[in-house]
Formats: sequence, C-alpha cells, structure tokens
Amino acid sequence: MKKFQLTTTMTPKGDQIKSIAQLTKNIEHGVKSQVLLGATGTGKTFTIANVIANNQQNTLVMVHNKTLAAQLYSEFKELFKNNRVEYFVSYFDFYQPEAYIPRSDTYIEKSAMANQEIEMLRLSTINSLATGEPTIVVASVAAIYTSVAPSDFEMYRIVLSKNTTRNLKQLQYDLVRLQYQRNNIDLKPGSFRLKGDVLEIAPGYTDMFTIRVSFFGDIIEEIAIIDVLTNNVKEKWDTYVVVPASEYIMNKDRWKESMNLIKQELKMRTTEFKKQHKLLEAQRLKERTLHDIESLEELGYCNGIENYSRHLELRAVGSTPYTLFDYFQANNWLMVVDESHMTIPQIRGMYNTDRSRKETLVNYGFRLPSALDNRPLNFDEFQKKIDKIIYVSATPNEWEINHSNHTVIEQIVRPTGLVDPQIEIHSAKYQVDDLVVELQKQIEKKERTFVTVLTIKMAENLTDYLKKQKFKVMYMHNELKTLERAKIINDLRRGKYDVIVGINLLREGLDVPEVSLVVIFDADKPGFFRSDKALIQTFGRAARNVNGRVILYADNKTSAMQTAIDETNRRREIQLAYNRQNQIIPKTIVKPIFDDITSKDDAKVVEAYFRSNKVDFKKQTKAISILRKEMLQAAKNQEYERAAFLRDTIINLEVKNK
Repeated sequence: MKKFQLTTTMTPKGDQIKSIAQLTKNIEHGVKSQVLLGATGTGKTFTIANVIANNQQNTLVMVHNKTLAAQLYSEFKELFKNNRVEYFVSYFDFYQPEAYIPRSDTYIEKSAMANQEIEMLRLSTINSLATGEPTIVVASVAAIYTSVAPSDFEMYRIVLSKNTTRNLKQLQYDLVRLQYQRNNIDLKPGSFRLKGDVLEIAPGYTDMFTIRVSFFGDIIEEIAIIDVLTNNVKEKWDTYVVVPASEYIMNKDRWKESMNLIKQELKMRTTEFKKQHKLLEAQRLKERTLHDIESLEELGYCNGIENYSRHLELRAVGSTPYTLFDYFQANNWLMVVDESHMTIPQIRGMYNTDRSRKETLVNYGFRLPSALDNRPLNFDEFQKKIDKIIYVSATPNEWEINHSNHTVIEQIVRPTGLVDPQIEIHSAKYQVDDLVVELQKQIEKKERTFVTVLTIKMAENLTDYLKKQKFKVMYMHNELKTLERAKIINDLRRGKYDVIVGINLLREGLDVPEVSLVVIFDADKPGFFRSDKALIQTFGRAARNVNGRVILYADNKTSAMQTAIDETNRRREIQLAYNRQNQIIPKTIVKPIFDDITSKDDAKVVEAYFRSNKVDFKKQTKAISILRKEMLQAAKNQEYERAAFLRDTIINLEVKNK
C-alpha cells in the first residue's frame, strides 16, 4: 500500500526537531491527547506533516473556518504531492436554516446556495477514505454534521472489470440507484449516457474526465478514462469502481419500512397535539408531513429530506448520526485540531445551537420530533470518536491543556530567526489619520498591512475612506463565498491590495509573510476580540516578516493588553537568545503563493482581451493555446479545480471566436 511521503527539500530546524520527535514518540507510546503550543511562524504545519509521515496514519486536520481550511489544504497538497489530500467543508456558499420565531409568528423557510465544486471535493474525500487509500483530510467543523453511512456508501458501488459479463440494462438501473441521471445531451458530473454498445459515465466528484465502458454484447471489452475537453483516452483500466454520484444516497431496500416509520410517528405526534388541544399545530404538522411523504414516494426526494434521516437510515431514537469520522478506521488514525482555542469552543457550541432552533420547529408543528436526530455531534460524542488527537495553537485554552494531562510541547523558536513583532501603543484619538501616515510608509517599503476593527460599520466606513485616499484596500467580511476569501489573501500577497480590513477574520492561521504591520483599532475596548489570547493571535500575523510591527490604538492599557504584551516579549527574548547562540540573522519568510482552489487569476493572460469586444483574433487564438497547455498540465498534476476553470475560460474564448 502507498505510504505517506513528504515531497519537500525542507528539513526540521529549531524547535521543530524536538517537537516532531516528542509528538511522534508520544503517539507511539499510546498517548491519546497532547498539545503543540506553537508560536506563530514556527512552522507548525511542517511539524504536523512530519508527524504524519512518521506515524503513517490517516489524519483529519480540523479547523474552525473555511479560509484557514483552504490555506492548510494547499500547504498539505504541496507537502504530500504523491498522496491523497482532501478538502471537506460545508458545501453551502449561503445557508439560511429553517426556523420559526413564535414571538412574531414568523416562519423562515430554508434557503441555501450550494457550491458544486465543494460538493465534488466532499465526495472525493469520502471516496478516498472508503477505498482505503492513505488520506489526509483538511476539514472545517462541518465534519461533525451528518453524512452518509459508510455501510451504505460501500454497498452502493459498482465494480466494472474488463472481460467480465454485465447486463447493460441492469447496469443502467444500478447507476440510477447510485443517484446518477441519464442525460444523452449534456454529460455533466453525476450523469451517464448510452450510445449503442458504449456507456459513458461522468463521476460525481470531478468534471475533468469521464469513464467510457465499451461492450461487445454483454461483455465489457474496454474501460477507458476520457479527457472531457479533448475527448482523448487518458488511461485504460482493467478494473474501475464506480462510486455514488452524490454524498447522500438513499437505500431503496429499506424504503418501505422508512415510510411506514414516518407515518407512524406522524400519527403519534398529531394525537399528542390533539390531547394538548393544539389543533393548529396538529393540522400544520399533518399537512406538511403528508406532502413530504408524497414527494418522497413519487420523486424519492423532498425539501428538508435531511429531517427524516433517522427513519431513512433506520437509526434508533437519539442515536449518534453518521459523520465523516466514521470513515476513519478506529484506533488507527490521528486528529489534529488546528487553532484549538477557537475550534474546540465552536464544536462544543454547535449542538446546542442546532437543538434550540429545531426544538422550536418541533414544538410548533413544523417538524416531527425525529428531526432532532438530524444534528451535529454533541461534544461527548465528538470526544468518543477520537482515537489520538493533537491540539495545535499559539494560545491553547486551559481545557485542552488539562484534557491532555499537561502534555504540552512548546515550539517557540522560529527556524527563520524571525522575532515576535515590536508592539507600539498609539492614541486612539486620531487613529484614522495616524493609520493613513503608517500606510504610506508601508507602501514605500512595498509591504502589506492588516487592519482589524470591532464592527462591520467601522470596517465598511474605514474601507471606503481609504479607497478615497487612493489606497488599494479590500474589506474581508463573512458574506464572502468560501473560495473568494482565500483568493483575496493571495491577491494581497501578489500586490493587488496594499491593505485588508477585517473584524475577526484576521486572527488565526493567516500566513502572509508580506504583511509587516498589523493595526488594531480600539485595542482597549473590553470583549472577546480584545482578550489577551485574541490579541496574541492578532500580533502573530506580523511575525513572519523581519520588519514586523503591531500598532495598538488605545488610550488605556488594559490587563488583556498587558498580558499579551508580556507574553510576546517573553517569546521575543527566547528567540533573540537562540539567534545569538546560533548566529542567525532573521530573514522574512519566502513562501510560494499557491494556486487558489478555484482561481480566476489563472486567466490573466486573456483578461485584457476578455473585457473588450474588440479582440484581435490572432492574439485570442494564442491565448487559447497557452491556456490549453496550462489546463493539460493542471490536469496532469491532479489540480482538477484549476484545470476546470481553465477549460471553461477556453470554451468562452472559443465561442467569442465564432
């Protein structure tokens, strides 16, 4: 079986050496829980990558937001080029959950905007784990939400082998059972078509290739992987396993029993409402549920189908739902919780938030009580799923330290010799005017800046003001789509922006060595975002640049500010002592700018042409040729999302040529 193999010329340095050795040794000796207290910029990701390579266990790296997940995904893909590195986050760019507000008698219907690219990446994750390949999964806290049962996913697979007999009609029926749709015109992911004795299947997890199965009668004559753009054969396989087209599949074998259970619960619940003289709730529940049952029986689907998951999976009342965790082998995998001081509290709180909203829907007759079992894991269930865990943070909470029996490995020294930033306190009275002066200095040095403020209104107003002052500025807010956030960070690194303004998006895990200045407005205001841990994390954004500075705008020095400044100075002294001992002259980190998971910057070569209808045909043809080479290279490197965008750009340009 293929093993995890680091594909980098870098070697451990500084505190990384002892951290890797100790973490690895603890895992080998059966230590279940430990903490890596790693200062910002000390190479925690590289340390964890070495631990993965040493222990050779499937690993789930869990983080608290999608921006950090995208960054870690890119870094692990670079460190493990020959292994499966997967990306598993919520596939919604926008999600408004179903809710009811009794006070105003307002019902809010579920509204969501799914991202097909992320759906494919999620399916690819499950497929990698289900097929037993060594896999690293970078996931957000979406991993604690319900997913398809492993037994169902493994049951609903089709194994195609060359020179074996397959009834073509039955094979089509089997594909439909796996959620594939027949489409003879547009073969998009999750569909198939039949032309004579040739069956073409488009897997649900990619739009870069299709599977062409050629028959001679009922005998499979050839299995070929076809490039969707060139229609050329990329590979020929003797055996190919067709996995479900969707992450969520329906086991038709238990369909009748599931429908009966829903009907029985409906009858019991409406009877209960009537006994309580809640006739409106009883009528509402009856109408809504019967409508859903009718849709399920006729179409195999209904809006809010996830609320019936307990019955559809024949699970017991209150039982733990299936999640991504169930795809990892028990006692043989590792979990890494990055930025644990943020991720763990988020995991802890998600169950109660979800439960509170759904209890209101159940109590007022909008949903059956079984809807409560469509939920994220509670914290006890989360802990029971874990085999071995490493909590990673520059500022771990007491809970992580206590839970690990104080098994804390410190990684303070940076191999680069970079020292924690110098802290300056400026008066808040003229903070905006002072910021303008500081930004002008930054631009002269060709260095970037992060500015963090406390409110959305302040962020918007400051961004507008800086734009009027001719600064290249971007406001990074929580309404941006998942993949756009990572793109903004890369644009800052490339120089498209000089400064990014944000609220709480600029704290953990944003590794941008071009940023030498972090500015914190209203640093003396009380609250979570100005706590000592939050301030230390924010300071760390400037710790990857040799000129790193932090400006705190405040008129009073709070205890949180003092604690953060003292800890930063302690770490500075440790690093300076190491530098003197080893005669190290600090240098700014040189870090490649990875391709965005989906990046429109790949089309820069044609961007100028694309904006105008007055396009020179020869230039456009040359651009298409260049893009096609880049697309084929991206596909060869398994950078399927980038290749897909390049393909779409080529098609648009070719249409313009006609």
